[in-house]
Amino acid sequence: MLQLAKYSFGVGDRFAHQASAQLRAFEQIRRDGVEVIPVWNKSNREHSFIGSEPASVLKAAKQAVEQSGWDLPWHIDADHIRLETVDRFLDSSDFFTIDVADSIGKAPERDHLATFLKNHSELFGTLHIAGIEDPIRISGDGLETIAEKYLAAAKEAGEIYRHIVHAKGAENIIAEVSMDETDAPQTPQELLVILAALSDEGVSLQTIAPKFTGRFNKGVDYEGNLEQFEKEFNEDLCILAHASKVYGLPDNLKLSVHSGSDKFSIYPIIQRALHKSGAGLHIKTAGTTWLEELIGLAESGSEGVQCVHEIYAASLDQIDALTGPYASVIDIHRDQLPSLSTVSQWGSKQWANTLRHIPNHPEFNASVRQLLHVSFKLAAKRGNAYLELLEKHRDIIAKNVYENIYERHMRPLFLRSN
Repeated sequence: MLQLAKYSFGVGDRFAHQASAQLRAFEQIRRDGVEVIPVWNKSNREHSFIGSEPASVLKAAKQAVEQSGWDLPWHIDADHIRLETVDRFLDSSDFFTIDVADSIGKAPERDHLATFLKNHSELFGTLHIAGIEDPIRISGDGLETIAEKYLAAAKEAGEIYRHIVHAKGAENIIAEVSMDETDAPQTPQELLVILAALSDEGVSLQTIAPKFTGRFNKGVDYEGNLEQFEKEFNEDLCILAHASKVYGLPDNLKLSVHSGSDKFSIYPIIQRALHKSGAGLHIKTAGTTWLEELIGLAESGSEGVQCVHEIYAASLDQIDALTGPYASVIDIHRDQLPSLSTVSQWGSKQWANTLRHIPNHPEFNASVRQLLHVSFKLAAKRGNAYLELLEKHRDIIAKNVYENIYERHMRPLFLRSN
């Protein structure tokens, strides 16, 4: 089986121009003594918005790897794929994020439910999980309720997984199951039942992305109860270790944190948990790099400022269409979006300060950042004009991309503070 390393970090690159700058961050954290493996990810939705093909992700990553001499593993993630979209990714991907969130809550077949309940009597009653202080209790009715909620999703994951395996071979893929883009977080009890069901389906998953407590909005910090998140994250790690042993799942099974970029307040929690448990982590960042392109363009001078201004103006005009597909992962306060007359007075410095995620900076604006985070299709509509700007101002953009990933993300996640 193709095995995912202990620490892996998903990076998005909307326009396939920043792979080398991204890889520099991985090289630096390696020099610091921690091996973190790059996983370039891009979803079918993003390809559709931009008009790109999955092969472009592989091409850009391969070029960056060859130019840098990177000699550790690296992967290409078919992000948030479903059965109807997976085929276009088969040739270029070795990592598959199987998204079954839409099937959560769908009624399973009654025979399937009865068989699951019969075969998993070990889930009834009081369960003592190593590392979790209080026993986990699941009543008979409670188990049936959980199974009714998640069995259809597990079955769909199995169907997609087997389709991929048939095409590529189990030894050539890494499978992740994603259940994060849903309304309600999964409890440790639910996660345990989900893993049992995925095992029954023969899904040899190496990472799972549950829905955690709190909000994981795109491009901004975590919103929620930090104590509750810490308790839940640590318990989930224990559930994964238990399920790996009991259900024969891969022993490197680890949590995946989606919309993981910019969640600065939970990074110390995650780092403590990883150090204490010895567990691995996969974390996904995506649109952060696109925002660093805009910041770099803003800093490049009047031509870049004009581009950012025009994209912002178009985003205000098309705000409903742009934000609709991301409604569950953004929280934009429209009264905090500055008018066009206001931003027309902005220069390089104010645009950069508004967009760069330094939460305590007086000019930072989380609503502007989130709106532009989901507005990358507007840059795509500019065609070669936008790509030419990326080439023209490559150095300053690369500096922002590298510093964002390494300084604001990798260091607090993987390096212990003295």
